[in-house]
Amino acid sequence: MFGNFSDRLVETFNIPAFNLPTFGPAQMLDILIVAVLLYLITRWIRRTQAWVLLRGLVVVLIIAVLASVFELIAVQWILNNAISMGLVVVVILFQPELRKALEQLGRGQYLIHLKDEGEQKVHTSAHTVEEIIKATRSLSKKLNGALIVLENEFDISEHERRGIPLDAQVSVQLLLNIFEKNAPLHDGAVIIRNNRVSSASCILPLTSESIDENLGTRHRAAVGISEVSDARVVVVSEETGTISLVIDGKLTRNISENQMRELLIWGVPAKSRFSIFKSRRKK
Repeated sequence: MFGNFSDRLVETFNIPAFNLPTFGPAQMLDILIVAVLLYLITRWIRRTQAWVLLRGLVVVLIIAVLASVFELIAVQWILNNAISMGLVVVVILFQPELRKALEQLGRGQYLIHLKDEGEQKVHTSAHTVEEIIKATRSLSKKLNGALIVLENEFDISEHERRGIPLDAQVSVQLLLNIFEKNAPLHDGAVIIRNNRVSSASCILPLTSESIDENLGTRHRAAVGISEVSDARVVVVSEETGTISLVIDGKLTRNISENQMRELLIWGVPAKSRFSIFKSRRKK
């Protein structure tokens, strides 16, 4: 039966005939090593911006397959010329992630980082959100600017390392002291990971998109970090005291405390959350 199936494959897809390779302990070990490596690499990539880029490359690959099946000559020509430079493009796109991985390998920290990664992920607690809301309320009244970044799935430690490490519990008093005018850590952003203030005075990337001309560098940085990660960012304007929230590159000004509470804890408004629960119950 296998012989007939093999002949059909050769005739249908015009591929050379093949035989089943010998399968023993060495081959099992080979498959196991490759599977573990793929799992570790995928797990690492999912917490970086490379995951989004990788999904884009998968879409391009699917288009290439469809173009080949339906004989789309023009599309095939474009993709063939583009894919010929694929390795160079991948290296350029993933350069920060590859550099970080090689640095961790050189320090012997890569496997430790992967081992701890599952334990590190903690959802934003209600207590953390309430402390942020109280602090931003007070900062808004005093016209003290603030920039608070809550890490989500994507790893933003690259930006965290540019600041001053703290590793302190999130509290109203700490946030007010950090963002007090003329305080040493006033400039830059606070990054919160696992319900702790991990770093302060962090430098964030600025968005290249056009935003309201009345918004300054603090808001451009908030939009910028949300464009390269899934972090949720709270901004307090130093000029007007307006509190804004930025998610996925979208800035919402004059956000209410209830809206902020929902979005920081759940990531979606109450109506959307209800629809998610409803769809899950149907399943």
